[in-house]
Amino acid sequence: MSDKTPEPNVHNRRAARLRLVRQLHNWVALFIAPSLIFFALTGMVQLFGLHEAEGGYKPLPVIEKLGQVHIHQKYALRPARRPAAAPAQPAAPAAAPPAEAAPIGLTLVKWTFLVMAASGGLGVWLAVSNARQRRTTLMLLAAGSILPLLALAL
Repeated sequence: MSDKTPEPNVHNRRAARLRLVRQLHNWVALFIAPSLIFFALTGMVQLFGLHEAEGGYKPLPVIEKLGQVHIHQKYALRPARRPAAAPAQPAAPAAAPPAEAAPIGLTLVKWTFLVMAASGGLGVWLAVSNARQRRTTLMLLAAGSILPLLALAL
């Protein structure tokens, strides 16, 4: 054989190594997919301001708690704020500032997070629809869901 022609065995080893790397990537992706989807969804909830009470809106306690997981890595309600001391004289109500339109960049970020969450969900659906590795897929998704929950409980 000439020096320029690689041995056929080299190609087989390279292909086997690439298959192994792809398989490891798939397994790691399945394990972290639940957390990625969770943080994409809770990040989106925060970007849209659905985790904090404002005006007449009061979020469900579970939404507030999920926001705290995203912000402070604990599943608990934020301590209630103490009411401000009442002023000595009642002040005249200030006019509410006019609502400003959200900058286009912020709107794009919000919708990007929505697409990220949907993309993660599609990836999980594709993985589960692969009948050849369904058991491994479900075990990795379960482990990726349960282990973070156990860590939060500690």
